[in-house]
Amino acid sequence: MESITQNNTNPTQTAHIRKGRFLEYITVTWDVLEALGAMTAAILSGSVALLSYGIDSIIEVSSGSILLWRLQEGEKGEAREQVATRLVGFSLIALAVYILYDAGSSLYLHNPPETSYLGIAIAAVSVILMPLLARAKRKVAQDISSKAMHTDSRQTDICAYLSAILLAGLVLNALFGWWWADPVAALIMIPIIAKEGWEALQGETCDDDCC
Repeated sequence: MESITQNNTNPTQTAHIRKGRFLEYITVTWDVLEALGAMTAAILSGSVALLSYGIDSIIEVSSGSILLWRLQEGEKGEAREQVATRLVGFSLIALAVYILYDAGSSLYLHNPPETSYLGIAIAAVSVILMPLLARAKRKVAQDISSKAMHTDSRQTDICAYLSAILLAGLVLNALFGWWWADPVAALIMIPIIAKEGWEALQGETCDDDCC
């Protein structure tokens, strides 16, 4: 893999890096709004799932911020690439641990939330937006040979999965009173999240299609 430097004078490479930063700015901005909205909805409805989703959004803000640091112009990228990949990996592991605790507690306490239309709206927007961002990030990761950005794109994918799970759980609870649907689905996601985090920590996430 050709190492990347942010002081590369190649105009095409510089354009790819700027596009990567633009995508991360969009991600961080949406995740901040998402976190505020989800936590507000959680307080109003008493939904543990929405609270968990808000915390997940905060973790994703940290991941996007790490990538913005990685993609700063005028800095050599190789050392930052390795550090950024591992930091994103740690954020994924932290997310898996939190979901395990949160979903397990929700099932144990049997605490059904009230219907949250605000939560449904936030999850629906994320289901549409996150896959588009993840696909664009993977393209940039391939263009600049960045394992860190590829790993971050997988975290964006996971956000889309969790958004779909949250949306299904909120809708099922609203329509049928199936309060347990969301925590059960979230538990199913834990092995996927943990695997991505572990591969990032081991430096194995980015395969030949992006590097």
